[in-house]
Amino acid sequence: MSEQNKNIPQRPMGGPGSGGHMRGPGGGGPMGGFGMPVQKAKDFKGTLKRLIKYLKPHKINLIIVLIFAIASTVFTIAAPKVIGEAMNKLQDGYMARMMLDKMSDAQEKAVEQINQMMKEMQNSAGSGQQSRQAAGDTESVKAVQEFIKLPMLSTVKDADEKADICQKIIDLGSKMPFSGQSTVENSGDSIKLTQEQIEGTIRVIRETNGEYDFKYIGMIILILAGMFLISSAFSLIMGLVMSGVSQKTVRDLRREVDNKLARLPLKYFDMHPHGDILSRVTNDIDTISGTLQQSLTQIITSVITIIGYIIMMLTISWILTVIVIATLPLYIVATAFITKKSQKYFAAQQKELGELSGHVEEMYTGHKIVKVFGHEKDSIEKFEAINSKLNSAGWKAQFVSGIMFPLMNFISNLGYVGVSIVGGIWITRSLLGLGDILAFIQYSRQFTMPIIQTANIANIIQSTVACAERVFEILDETEEIPDSTEAVVIQYPKGEVAIENVDFSYKEDEPLIENMNLNVKQGHTIAVVGPTGAGKTTLVNLLMRFYEINAGRISIDGVDIKDLKRTELRKMFGMVLQDTWLFNGTIKDNIAYGKEGATMDEIVGAAKAAYADHFIRTLPDGYDTVLNEEATNISQGQKQLLTIARAILADPVILILDEATSSVDTRTEVLIQRAMSNLMKNRTSFVIAHRLSTIRDAELILVMNKGSIIEQGNHNELLAAGGFYADLYNSQFAGTQHGEAV
Repeated sequence: MSEQNKNIPQRPMGGPGSGGHMRGPGGGGPMGGFGMPVQKAKDFKGTLKRLIKYLKPHKINLIIVLIFAIASTVFTIAAPKVIGEAMNKLQDGYMARMMLDKMSDAQEKAVEQINQMMKEMQNSAGSGQQSRQAAGDTESVKAVQEFIKLPMLSTVKDADEKADICQKIIDLGSKMPFSGQSTVENSGDSIKLTQEQIEGTIRVIRETNGEYDFKYIGMIILILAGMFLISSAFSLIMGLVMSGVSQKTVRDLRREVDNKLARLPLKYFDMHPHGDILSRVTNDIDTISGTLQQSLTQIITSVITIIGYIIMMLTISWILTVIVIATLPLYIVATAFITKKSQKYFAAQQKELGELSGHVEEMYTGHKIVKVFGHEKDSIEKFEAINSKLNSAGWKAQFVSGIMFPLMNFISNLGYVGVSIVGGIWITRSLLGLGDILAFIQYSRQFTMPIIQTANIANIIQSTVACAERVFEILDETEEIPDSTEAVVIQYPKGEVAIENVDFSYKEDEPLIENMNLNVKQGHTIAVVGPTGAGKTTLVNLLMRFYEINAGRISIDGVDIKDLKRTELRKMFGMVLQDTWLFNGTIKDNIAYGKEGATMDEIVGAAKAAYADHFIRTLPDGYDTVLNEEATNISQGQKQLLTIARAILADPVILILDEATSSVDTRTEVLIQRAMSNLMKNRTSFVIAHRLSTIRDAELILVMNKGSIIEQGNHNELLAAGGFYADLYNSQFAGTQHGEAV
């Protein structure tokens, strides 16, 4: 895997920035799942406080978000209770109408039986025994007489009168002395009501008069529709405001990081992999943005929902609420157990996924090399081995995580069964209405979802704070030493460079340059040669003040570079490096990068001087040809020509050429050498070279080894000395005659 890609963390599946904050790879349903292991911050509290400070400028907007979150959630919480009230009203109307219908039928049948029995009694009036029995049961006779006097229910309109008649029928039913008694007594039994239900139904008759209150139900429907509309509107406003807060916050954070990176010394970028820096600036800040956008509002609504559900369940029945809350320990134990098991598998999955991505990236970028050396089989075997490990780890992670939802569902069903049993008994006793039980069941079924969401969001916040900590580490890095308040500007620089007793080391205990001294006159070309690691590029970095020296002094035109503004100092230099850098844009823009406000004539002139004009004009769009991200639509040599043209256009006082012609062919190299010779006239030039044939005309050649200048002089002097330079030169040109390459 390339060094850059090694340091770019893989995005968690189902974690922050994946589009699914609440669900992990194995999750599903309201209970969610688990993603990759939670990344933890070293200083959680301190980093969280620091992150919160970025939200302070948006305090008013956050208060608005909180208010709308509470309002939206309250309406959502209240909806089941309101629906339950409507169900209770329907149940009351149904029970009252059924009671009245049954009572009315029973009354009519009882009256018919009484009339029939009265006739029979009159026909048998001669029987003294029957007369004595009838006369002896005075209470029954009075009950019959009172029953006969009752108005027929079907003719009564008043609700209270209907309720009184129903109660009277039930009371008199137990006193009736004849066979019709069973009918009256059964008027209540025929609808299978307990004494508590009968009393409740009588009360309902007084309230509803045996009619469905469609006006009340319609009002509830309108209220519900209004509640859902208002809740949706509040949620929309909350989302819009929070989007603004999150995006402005990360905008400020990105701006601060970008400004910080501009103030960091080159040492920081040399010591930190570019992939790691890129990950902090993009992935980590994106994670913060996603958490602010979604998780912050979700945790507010989840906490409010938990509190609201508990309150609503308590208003219905505290005993049923205790049954639901009693299942919470089971959730905690199950969640802790599954989490512990699943996280190690997800850690293995992420590790293998990173290995697989790295292998594929390496094989793709080095595809030609793999083909040339015939390592396709080895590559496939390695891929199969990593893929097999990933399959095993992924299967275990998904399986263990997938257990969570059915397990949570099972625990939820235990509470559901308990609520249903107790609630059903209470309905039969008229202690609760059907709508109350339905509302309570809905609350109990949804009660666990915000709890699981809160737990998941807590993990997301842990990872977010860890990401914020990585970003803050950049902001806390030591910056370049600021320019002196008395910094000067050299109005007309000449390019005379002096290095006096300079010491420098990248690490304190590993000195690199010791007691270096050098005087460079205006217009001289200084060649720097030596083996890899000798300190050639380091010397250039010190000249441009990318690194601060440990001791000594470097001056330009007699002015210490520490007394110059960095921007003014670096404007004096023009660089052409071995590693070309071109950005995504037109060729014209890439050349013009060397001079602000450059005209087209100046751009073309610089291109001609660099011998790049000819190949540019052969391209389909000429100077307007757009270079892609890696500038792979032109050759390496052509890229080098463009960087040389850019340096020519900049017209610097001091030139730095780091093996600038290494990527061009021999003919082009000769042409560029001529162009460089013209360009370097009256300019101080530092040429870092590995091919010694390119620096034979230099006024001074510095031979460096292990950070020290071990030889200096012109080409002929150094050859005559027969030292280190002569050995290097002869090793490159063995078999040549008169010092000329074959």
